[in-house]
Amino acid sequence: MKTGMTRRDLPMLVLLVASSATVVAQDNVPHAGVWSGVVITSACTADEAFAEDAKCTDPKASAMLVLFDDTTRRIFKLDPPTAAVGHLGDSMTVRGTLEADTIRVSSFEPLRSIGLAVGQRAPAISARDQFGRPRTLASLRGPKGTVLLFFRSADW
Repeated sequence: MKTGMTRRDLPMLVLLVASSATVVAQDNVPHAGVWSGVVITSACTADEAFAEDAKCTDPKASAMLVLFDDTTRRIFKLDPPTAAVGHLGDSMTVRGTLEADTIRVSSFEPLRSIGLAVGQRAPAISARDQFGRPRTLASLRGPKGTVLLFFRSADW
């Protein structure tokens, strides 16, 4: 049994390297979107912000203000950084264009709500259960309805 790379393996290696470079390049392509998070100081790490360390919202910190998305645990720089002034510790929604780790802000407003409004129908979803079987909202419905709880994170 031979170990090591053969000439036959070269096309696969080229494909892997090319696809990896494409994924990295896509992260730097600007794209418009909406992000929500908490305004913190740039002196904090994502782990400190997730743990709600007091230093992350310390008004005495001489650091720049940034947006922390606790769902993805990403910290975004804001351009212009003055958009966040007066909102330290507030949950905000930012609309703009993301390029690498910087959001070019077009609007900056308080986060109004999370999830569905009362009475709003849940979108059709499908996911596999712990046994690999596909499940939908319809397949989960019981004679008295369905209660479905999404727990967004756990720091275990």
